[in-house]
Amino acid sequence: MAIKITVNGQTHSLDIEPDTPLLWTIRETLGLTGTKFGCGISACGACTVSLNGRAVRSSQLPVSAAEGGEVTTIEGLAREGALHPVQQAWITYQVPQCGYCQSGMIMAVAAFLEQHPQPSDEDIDAAITNICRCGTFARVRRAIHAITQR
Repeated sequence: MAIKITVNGQTHSLDIEPDTPLLWTIRETLGLTGTKFGCGISACGACTVSLNGRAVRSSQLPVSAAEGGEVTTIEGLAREGALHPVQQAWITYQVPQCGYCQSGMIMAVAAFLEQHPQPSDEDIDAAITNICRCGTFARVRRAIHAITQR
């Protein structure tokens, strides 16, 4: 049975099992490899994408849960050749170290800022639960505050 999902503005009709994790649909079926596999249990956040404007962890979310919705991956975050403000802040404030977890972190922060345009440090700590093994959390917070002070 075909599943229809829209990813980065393009609708796809996919002949896959409905319980296939959204992560593998994005990476293996659609070939969008910016979304990463981290822990496999949705704890680390490397697999974070946006589903209808909300950050979700795609490694445990079945593709059927995204049917009829709008999925945005890191590849679709920039618009009309311009980086998303979170992507630009990540560059400006040199947030990434190794960078592996950063696509998920960027997606989580972009969705978070849509709902919380002026977050406190406590808001950020409570909502952005992605894990960065390099420990770039102070730079993440600095970049978020820079975005919100524009």
